Amino acid sequence: MIENVVIIGAGNLATQLALALVEEGIRVKQVYSRSVESARVLAEKVNASFTNDLSQLLPEADLYVIAVKDSAIQEVLENLSLNENQLIVHTAGSVPMNILEGFTQNYGVFYPLQTFSKSRKVDFSDIPVCIEANHPSSLLKLEKLGKRISSTVNQINSDERKTLHLAAVFTNNFVNHFYAIGAEILQVKKLDFDLLKPLIRETAAKIENIHPLEAQTGPAKRNDKAMIGQHLKMLQDKPEYQKIYSFVTESIFQVHQK
Repeated sequence: MIENVVIIGAGNLATQLALALVEEGIRVKQVYSRSVESARVLAEKVNASFTNDLSQLLPEADLYVIAVKDSAIQEVLENLSLNENQLIVHTAGSVPMNILEGFTQNYGVFYPLQTFSKSRKVDFSDIPVCIEANHPSSLLKLEKLGKRISSTVNQINSDERKTLHLAAVFTNNFVNHFYAIGAEILQVKKLDFDLLKPLIRETAAKIENIHPLEAQTGPAKRNDKAMIGQHLKMLQDKPEYQKIYSFVTESIFQVHQK
């Protein structure tokens, strides 16, 4: 049973996960960050101790959660000084579980599939938690922990998780970039981005009941060449956006010709 946790990291995911754990009665004993200030800020929120020295991690936690950027996981592991039987997980979407092999006898992945910001509280009960572990006993512990904070816990292996992460980049990161482009286009005419928010909400709501292919609308699907040409002309001062517009338009058109 996991009752106390050390959080390694103090970024967006680490912050929201720590808060969710504490809300469900799981103690966060310590927070680590390379930045003392970042560690202190999160530690104060969850009533934990903090450090910026990996050699000073508390030795007897039930779980050590590595919630740092993907490229920093290896460095963190190489600087840990924990008992070889401690349960250690990372939270990355595209990093294989076996990166933890050799650093402990008990390891796994605890991957909440959501976009996080430090300042925006999320409802963890609605977030799918994807788990993986090298031993059935560790997997059971992670499953029980996941169910304490989320209504959806899935056992997903590293290859499946990598595919899930790729799909998430398309449906979240790329879409958000398009929001930013839309906001920039509106700003030229001093139009408020709020005007698009009902459209954004309805687009997202549709896929609860309709497959994305069926929900697709717009000039690309219709192959409305006059409208497409007009839009490209409006983007003549933004050749990089013209390229994006043309590429995505062609992709939508080709998909709907099948």
